Amino acid sequence: MKLTILMPVYNERTVVERCISQVLVAPIPENMERELVIVDDCSTDGTRELLKSQVEDRYPDVRVFYHETNQGKGAALRTLIPLAQGEYSIVQDGDLEYDPQDYLPMVEAFRKENAAVVYGSRFMCGFPKMKPANRVVNILLAWMVRFFFRAKLTDEATCYKAFQTELLKSIPLTCRRFEFCPEVTAKVLLRGHKIVEVPVSYSARTFAEGKKIRWTDGVAAIWTLIKYRFVP
Repeated sequence: MKLTILMPVYNERTVVERCISQVLVAPIPENMERELVIVDDCSTDGTRELLKSQVEDRYPDVRVFYHETNQGKGAALRTLIPLAQGEYSIVQDGDLEYDPQDYLPMVEAFRKENAAVVYGSRFMCGFPKMKPANRVVNILLAWMVRFFFRAKLTDEATCYKAFQTELLKSIPLTCRRFEFCPEVTAKVLLRGHKIVEVPVSYSARTFAEGKKIRWTDGVAAIWTLIKYRFVP
């Protein structure tokens, strides 16, 4: 059995090596192997060169691919998903906002809960520190999922989304940027799958530290949930 970690990367030169190191030593079930698949989304800060010199061909369980133009996180994930070889796949941003130590309870939830989809919720044990506007949008997105899709969910916009790989590959995605989250959430729920949540830790970055999501992405996420709920 194998876990595939899907890592889209864009302009993360200062943290991506540490993130990769943590991913490769994070605890997973004893009978499970892991692979890390990375797509650099045409970074311009030296991330691309660092991956080529320090990561590519250095680790047997790491594969690195490159976009020739910047296309967005959703597009990077659409490149990554067909490359996954594991029975399960989890999304991991190339920063340090989320802790790979949380892989184990997420992966174990597949067996314990007989789940096809597992989300790592930042909000099951209270709200971590984040900008008030980000908190409001996260609350709104979770409410929209509960209202429009009748699904109990506390954290729609979490990065830590894990899937049975066969299911993930079967979902037709059109996302380009951060609307991956609402699109895949809507399409999973419309297929009748329950999303199981487990609590995870979270340490938000500032824009100065490299955070990339903007208020416009929140608007796009809201529209995406509405679109896939009501538009055939």
